[in-house]
Amino acid sequence: MNLPRHRALALLTKCLGDEIWSEEFCRNEGIPANWIDELADNYESGFESDSHTIYVDDSVTNQYRGVRDVDLAIRLGESLGIDVQRATSTALQRRGIVQAIKEAVMDGE
Repeated sequence: MNLPRHRALALLTKCLGDEIWSEEFCRNEGIPANWIDELADNYESGFESDSHTIYVDDSVTNQYRGVRDVDLAIRLGESLGIDVQRATSTALQRRGIVQAIKEAVMDGE
């Protein structure tokens, strides 16, 4: 199931690249259930670096189940007809991947 273009664009603007969205948040945002099922996973905090630590309501958590917004951005880019692999080929980090997808969408690629 594809989302209407306006809905996909609205969701893409919310993606940053370093967040994990809860399954409930995804449902409330109107993300198709089959996408949630395919993209949801269990994640574990890594405490060596703050960028690897998962926070829920400003508190550290050891484990979290949800959808990484970078994975959602990739799926949204694909549904919008973007060649995601080409658009993100030079991106080095998750934020860069999301930004490259947003730029490709805005450039009409």
